[in-house]
Amino acid sequence: MRPSAVAVDFGAPDSDTPPRSSSDFEEISYPSNHWASSRTEEELPLHYMSEEKARRRVVRSGGEGAGIYDAPEKSPYEGYDDEGKDVYNKPRPMQNRIGSGRLPQPPPPPATSIQEFLLQNLEHIPPIVYTLLSCWTRFHKIGWSNVVVWDEAHFGKFGSHYLKREFYFDVHPPLGKMLVGLAGALAGYDGTFDFKSGVEYPENVPYVAMRVMLATFGVGMVPLGWYTAVELGMSQWACHLVALMVLFDIGWLCISRFILLDSMLLYFTFLTVFCLTKFHNQQYQSFSIDWWIWLFMTGFSIGCVTSVKMVGLFVTALVGLYTIEDLWDKFGDLKMSARDQARHWGARILCLIVVPVLVFMASFKIHFMVLNHSGPGDAQMSSLFQANLVGNDFAKNPLEVAYGSKITLKNMGWGGGLLHSHVQTYPVGSNQQQVTCYHYKDENNNWVVLPRWDQPEYNPNDELKYLADGDVIRLSHTPTSRNLHSHTVLAPVSKLNYEVSCYGNNTVGDVGDYWKVEVVDDIKQGKHVKRIHSLTTRLRFRHEQLGCYLRASNAVLPQWGFKQIEVSCVKDNNPKDTHTYWNVESHWNDRLPAGDAKFYRSPFLRDFWHLNVAMMTSNNALVPDPDKEDILASKPFDWPFLHLGLRMCGWGDNQIKYYLLGTPVIAWGGSVSLIVGLLSFGLYLLRRQRKYIDMEPREWEHFLYVGKIAFFGWALHYLPFLIMGRVTYVHHYLPTLYFSVLMLAHLLDHFIFSSRRYTTKTKSIAFGICTLAIVVTFWWFKGLAFGVMGPINEHKGLLWRKSWNIYD
Repeated sequence: MRPSAVAVDFGAPDSDTPPRSSSDFEEISYPSNHWASSRTEEELPLHYMSEEKARRRVVRSGGEGAGIYDAPEKSPYEGYDDEGKDVYNKPRPMQNRIGSGRLPQPPPPPATSIQEFLLQNLEHIPPIVYTLLSCWTRFHKIGWSNVVVWDEAHFGKFGSHYLKREFYFDVHPPLGKMLVGLAGALAGYDGTFDFKSGVEYPENVPYVAMRVMLATFGVGMVPLGWYTAVELGMSQWACHLVALMVLFDIGWLCISRFILLDSMLLYFTFLTVFCLTKFHNQQYQSFSIDWWIWLFMTGFSIGCVTSVKMVGLFVTALVGLYTIEDLWDKFGDLKMSARDQARHWGARILCLIVVPVLVFMASFKIHFMVLNHSGPGDAQMSSLFQANLVGNDFAKNPLEVAYGSKITLKNMGWGGGLLHSHVQTYPVGSNQQQVTCYHYKDENNNWVVLPRWDQPEYNPNDELKYLADGDVIRLSHTPTSRNLHSHTVLAPVSKLNYEVSCYGNNTVGDVGDYWKVEVVDDIKQGKHVKRIHSLTTRLRFRHEQLGCYLRASNAVLPQWGFKQIEVSCVKDNNPKDTHTYWNVESHWNDRLPAGDAKFYRSPFLRDFWHLNVAMMTSNNALVPDPDKEDILASKPFDWPFLHLGLRMCGWGDNQIKYYLLGTPVIAWGGSVSLIVGLLSFGLYLLRRQRKYIDMEPREWEHFLYVGKIAFFGWALHYLPFLIMGRVTYVHHYLPTLYFSVLMLAHLLDHFIFSSRRYTTKTKSIAFGICTLAIVVTFWWFKGLAFGVMGPINEHKGLLWRKSWNIYD
């Protein structure tokens, strides 16, 4: 049965008591949105989580244990309205928020005393100390070896050419070599020494002063390493480690102590990275004076590093990737106006494209202005350029070409050389005398213009007959009297073209010797050419029988062809193919008057482009010779873990010996850190996908930012060498090593020095171990950079890897 109802009497309401409101009950305040201001207390664990697991999912901000990466007091997401979006939607950061790098430093008040000034600048004391130590390492015993060491034979000689103002050719841009020449001029060198490898320096060559000046760039690497680490937002521990590794690396030390380009290349590479990090830290105040200064300096340093060696394009690519990402992020900022977007694009184009190009071109302009005398590199340049050099006799040569003239033919393709032949024959194909393109002046470049076999033989006493468009001629090679010839035999390298050779003599020949002259145009006369002029008329030579055109591409012959450029007869008639264009360069004919020098002018832009193509062509021709073992060469896979070093000089018992090899702890640690960095990034991504919050937003952005600078900087400097065909050496890895050093310091900083898990004592012990390892290994191997005297086998303990060829 149902229970009876029970009535409870609560009493009549008191008419004098006011009605209750909701405020009489417990109130719970809720944040206005999901991204409310940060809390220092931790949330209680969910029912299915342990307390430890839940704590890992809570974002920590401020409070005890906060690290250097903690966000400012005001949350960057404060005031964010999700506009009804789900909680997993990524919040939009506030404008001008610093996400990585070094936090903006407030300007200190003006110092009122020397003591206050010193206190405000205490942060500069460590780099000053490291710079002084760097002076000792770079300058100590720098003049001990008084012989020409390794590539001093090349770059010292180039410096001599600047002092004598003689034009030369090299595969590298001119800035570094101009600085070598400047060092020689400041030291009082007269440019007369020929810098032969292994030869002892005479007393009148101030080689020690020149080495010291160039080693100054090596000194400058150390403070740049320190300040770059500071700008990257690393802790003081990590900054010290970066400076120590730059200071005590044997490879960087050794390469900086000689008359070479590498110290300048390394310095400007370090400078570019430093300027980029300084600019990154000015992003919170776009278009300010400091912002403009460091953006401009980044572009200027790019121009400098590429003007020393083309390897500088790799650090340029790093700046380019950073800029692309930066502009992409700005493109996604819907609060930024189209005008500001355009200003950002314009600023990058101006400072990171226009400025570097102007610096690069200015180095070549100065190069051309200084080297205004004829020298050993003339033949690499166009004929018109050579005509303007002091000491060149082109202006005295006859202007109009006639039958019986002795001439040289210059190919007008970018990087083209002179039509050349020598007594050696092709080992394949027709086995006739080789015809090539050669980049140096030689009597084997000389040819004589003669009539066809079915026409009367040339008689110097007959009336002059000028060479004209449409004439069919023979070209006789002056030293061997053989005729320029082509036939249906395929060319040795360009298999689709016909071979060009030299055949017969003054009395023996056939229709394969006939070449029809086709005028393209003339720089002075235009397209209406009455008579063919030397230097200014562009010609093509079509084979009368086969219809193919004489062509000199950039295909390089094997060793049997002395690595010279292949000349072939191309079947396709492409009127725009400049590699089929030729001009008469040198011209000798006693029956003709001298030419007029006013015809000979060459524009700078054409000379600039011509020289750069010639540099790239020659650089690509530096391929390993399978017929000859190069004990100095190494492969890119040998570099990260120091599989092989490089002997920089003779290895006799009575010689001072230098071995180019990085400090093992630094090189190995840097290479391992790249692997660890990738694995850490992947692990963090997996954990973030599972909503584990290991780092606060700014700490995560900082981890990514420094990691990207280090990893992509390393990859962009290293990976291109894997696909290069040219011969490589261990010194090519030295710019790459810098980025692995940054990665190593970054990971040590991330996992140890900036970690909340370890005490200061633990961090000090870890720092001490790292420092001790760097200093001890440097001291152990210091002789490889400072020089080893006496029998090398007496210096025990240097063979840490069996592959090192330190001992005999």
